[in-house]
Amino acid sequence: MSKQDIINAIADAAGITKRAASQALDALTTLVTKELKKGNNVTITGFGTFRVSRRAARTGVNPRNPSQRISIPAMKVPSFKAGKTLKDAVR
Repeated sequence: MSKQDIINAIADAAGITKRAASQALDALTTLVTKELKKGNNVTITGFGTFRVSRRAARTGVNPRNPSQRISIPAMKVPSFKAGKTLKDAVR
């Protein structure tokens, strides 16, 4: 499902224009991004939680030269944990 498909579905379900649905989706993604940058979790009850996970530094293998080892630095990555309602709906 593409972003445009999501916008169309929101507009139909909420009975709003596609422009308003697009603005709402953009506002949501911007808000989640800003909060994750600050290090905060974003929880949507019944859907799930967006959070920042820390990935430790590690040693990897260069795919072009398997005998060469490369170091991969530690970094923060976004992650999502599905809520119970979403898990039950998918199952």
